[in-house]
Amino acid sequence: MVGDSWTHKIARVCILPLVNTPITPNHLTTTRLISGIVACACFAVGERSWDIWGGWLWLFSAFLDRADGELARVSGKTSPWGHKFDMGCDVAVTSLFFLGAGIGLRHSFLGDWAIFMGVMAALGVFVAEIFAEYIDQMNKDTGEKAYSGFAGFDFDDVLYLFAPVVWLGWQMPFVVGASVGAPAFALMTWYKLQKRRRQEVAGTETS
Repeated sequence: MVGDSWTHKIARVCILPLVNTPITPNHLTTTRLISGIVACACFAVGERSWDIWGGWLWLFSAFLDRADGELARVSGKTSPWGHKFDMGCDVAVTSLFFLGAGIGLRHSFLGDWAIFMGVMAALGVFVAEIFAEYIDQMNKDTGEKAYSGFAGFDFDDVLYLFAPVVWLGWQMPFVVGASVGAPAFALMTWYKLQKRRRQEVAGTETS
């Protein structure tokens, strides 16, 4: 399904000069992965200057997450493998954000608990995104998403807010909240997946 959020529209314009070049969507996805990992490594340092640079890299990586898909669609270079590669990078980078932020908080009063919370948040995000992808694939004929957006924004546009969170020094409440919220969100997404599977089985039995 073609994305129609504001960020998709902006990315669609930005990738037009790349359509007839040797640059492929997978090139952008790889750059997104590398820049995202470097951003998370910056957050793990736990110093203000590194957080600033990490935030900019994070925004760049998040935008490439939109750009690679738009380049694939506009240039006609979509492929099942490319989709899986893109999905894997998205899950990895988003999960690593919380791990990096948790490690960066190790010198706070939370101590090593910050790392544990970062791990819990990362695992919760990882599992939730995998479950959500299963739901999206089951709904590919209708284009319905596991979690829909609103007002021209996709659900995962929230990733753009992660950089301001770091710049404002709000990592601690963010990681602490996510250490509980992300596993709970994963559980909720699992429940939605099971419900969707039951609907599919019921539809097969009645057809």
